[in-house]
Amino acid sequence: MAKPELVPETEYLHKLTIRLLLEEERARFDALLETEHYLHSARVGGPSLRYVAEVDGQWVALVVFSGAAPHTKAREHQIRWTPRQRARRLCLVVNNSRFLVLPDRKRYPNLASRVLALCLKRVSADWQERWGHPVVLAESYVDESQYQGTCYRACGFKAAGWTAGYGRSSRDYYEEHGQPKQLYLRELCPRAMGLLRQGRLPADLAEHEEKLGGPCPLRATHLGSLLEVFEQFKDQRRGHGLRHPQPFVMACAAVAMLMGAGSYQGFEDECSKLNQRQLRALGCRQDPKTGNYRAPCDTTFFRVINGLDAAEFDLRIGQWMIAQEISILRGLAVDGKCLRGSARTDGKPLQLLSAVSHRLRLTVAQEPIEEKSMKFPPCNPCSASCPREPWKAV
Repeated sequence: MAKPELVPETEYLHKLTIRLLLEEERARFDALLETEHYLHSARVGGPSLRYVAEVDGQWVALVVFSGAAPHTKAREHQIRWTPRQRARRLCLVVNNSRFLVLPDRKRYPNLASRVLALCLKRVSADWQERWGHPVVLAESYVDESQYQGTCYRACGFKAAGWTAGYGRSSRDYYEEHGQPKQLYLRELCPRAMGLLRQGRLPADLAEHEEKLGGPCPLRATHLGSLLEVFEQFKDQRRGHGLRHPQPFVMACAAVAMLMGAGSYQGFEDECSKLNQRQLRALGCRQDPKTGNYRAPCDTTFFRVINGLDAAEFDLRIGQWMIAQEISILRGLAVDGKCLRGSARTDGKPLQLLSAVSHRLRLTVAQEPIEEKSMKFPPCNPCSASCPREPWKAV
């Protein structure tokens, strides 16, 4: 490749342009990555975008953005999202998986940061056009034994922590390569990390959220003790030939809800993804004709759940949650909420006083109240100089 003329850096960077790679240029692009990039590989998984940086028609840098890594402890620690949020929103994170500067960096020390900055300005819009949704957070992994990550810091990336030194070799298998890398993160829109961990995404992002359930936050030992609780409830159903035991149906509903389902049809959809071993562990009966285990349908969930004593269910589940995680008592938030769409015969909606665990992000207990107001007893000041005033009715 012909070397560009030696011109002042300011003039050289002013001529720099960024464009998407053309399909007929793919062979040359991949060959350069395989020979010049330190990973010696042009293969990336999932959706991707490839950019070419040019000056006067000459290639000066190659950039590849691809889907985010499935799981990185440092990234999860920075974003602080739940496993279910990660499963549904990982598509909004993009990985700068390849970055190759072709000319000698000593001649143009700001070339790398200039190329990266121009790519970051347009990657979300290009990703929207190519793959149907935007991205709000960019990540990159830098081997600091070979590079210092200066161009990433210059573009607003922040070091988030080191990886564990494992590389993905197949869908569910990782191999240790012994070369931990530094993770760098950069928000592509204001408060991107806050958006990714909040309860609901804005409307323009929520429509692109993956419609799938995240992993269940409970361990197998927890689920076993939960089954014991469900066995204490009396089955209100009548008739012969009941296919599914009530504890099994309730266990399936609990697991489906923990994985993100919020309706009877959602329970059926989530439980249909469980394999035979999981269904057996939840207490399913084996079909005598086929020998298989079958998940309940939405009507079965409806009949079982509507036949339960709500007060007894609320009490027993609250007691079980406290027994599993006694630490949740250290961070309980108590607040009154109006239940949407719950207008009663008097025209007033149902008001609930709920105790929510910050640790598990689950409701521990709730109690219906007449109005969203509470009266607190007067405060007894500890001394005459205490600045606090007695509580008044809210």
